[in-house]
Amino acid sequence: MSTLQVSPDYSTSAVPPRRRPRINLRLVVLLAVVSLPFLYFGYVILDQSLNGGITHHGTYSDVDLKSLGYFPFDPVKDDLNNVPAKWRQLDGKRVALQGEMYAPGEASDQIRQFELVYSIQKCCFNGPPRVQERVFASVPNNGRVQYYPQVVRVIGTLHVNARRDEVGQVSKIFELDVESVDPV
Repeated sequence: MSTLQVSPDYSTSAVPPRRRPRINLRLVVLLAVVSLPFLYFGYVILDQSLNGGITHHGTYSDVDLKSLGYFPFDPVKDDLNNVPAKWRQLDGKRVALQGEMYAPGEASDQIRQFELVYSIQKCCFNGPPRVQERVFASVPNNGRVQYYPQVVRVIGTLHVNARRDEVGQVSKIFELDVESVDPV
């Protein structure tokens, strides 16, 4: 006598068939919002590493002030040859810099000279800015500019030279003939 074997019928099984996951608009928006800050910081780091702190435009170059002073320099024994070539090549060129104005010798809102530094607040934790971290700015022809107690964008002609003071230390590397100062 033979027995009939019946194969199981899976079509009535309790396990539902697999579906492809659907793309949910809310999920896409959430992922985009969460990833934007990371993408921005990645862009800033990549851009900084590719251009080295200098972005050339038609009539001027944007120069990152923090990058400008980021090299070792001993004001007692170093000279202009110890300033990186990419910064020396900006001598006599029109540049735009962003930073904070520091004018200890000025008492008016209209000033003739100031130092442009990356951050006045951060200098208190690391000591005063080193000579290569400052840009000594002056307005030519006895002109004056408005003093702003915030981050400013300064446009002018950069001069790169290692000027020594009366005791023989380099006291100025970067000097700027100011054309304009605008708050950021």
